[in-house]
Amino acid sequence: MAWGTDKLVVWLGVGLVVLGLVTIGVGLLFGAVGARGGRLLPGDIVVSRPRFTFLFPITTGIVLSLLLTLLLWVIAVFRR
Repeated sequence: MAWGTDKLVVWLGVGLVVLGLVTIGVGLLFGAVGARGGRLLPGDIVVSRPRFTFLFPITTGIVLSLLLTLLLWVIAVFRR
């Protein structure tokens, strides 16, 4: 194999490992959400009325946004 091909195979392997870890993390996250009845973090807004429930996961959204931003930043750093 040429040098460029070896490098490509290594990066594909690293990418597959990262994708696997992300998949495991998402699975654990969904497991935690289901185990707690849909509420992941304190601060999520829940309004319950007869025949109506409104859930606004603001804290969960902020945390997920920060984690995704960090992940994309790390990917951008390694691509340089």
